[in-house]
Amino acid sequence: MVKITLLQGDITRMEVDAIVNAANTTLLGGGGVDGAIHAAAGPDLLAECRTLGGCPTGEAKVTRGYRLPARYIIHTVGPIWRGGHNNEEMLLRSCYENALKRAEELQIETIAFPNISTGVYAFPKQRAAEIALDVLNQYAKKKDTTLKEIFLVCFDLENYQIYKRLMNI
Repeated sequence: MVKITLLQGDITRMEVDAIVNAANTTLLGGGGVDGAIHAAAGPDLLAECRTLGGCPTGEAKVTRGYRLPARYIIHTVGPIWRGGHNNEEMLLRSCYENALKRAEELQIETIAFPNISTGVYAFPKQRAAEIALDVLNQYAKKKDTTLKEIFLVCFDLENYQIYKRLMNI
């Protein structure tokens, strides 16, 4: 069974096989966690991202980690919240599912997720956490995976407290 660990901190400092980037569709950097990951990884990340042709919302693509402690970055594009009537929940679920598929393809043991879409994309934090935990808890029951530990890394206290409550910690 895969262990799910909640942390409050900076995902760019995680010593894991892969971190997940809450990217935009260009994959060329942005604000929030995306900007922090690009800044920490260095200019080679941007150069590799330019070769990927962007990424549709809900999908995921992989790059090297460059200057990060993580070997890989799994970039996924979360939905922008538009009131909940444009498949935002399904698209957010797809972000987590597709990031986990990329992790399986890489045959890694550890992965760290940020709070996808809850910053400037304005997805309601409580609902986003419920979706993330639903996908990750279902995945954690798998027996045929190389993943051993999934980290949920909350940069802000509000997200951390929401997850803590939902996880009964």
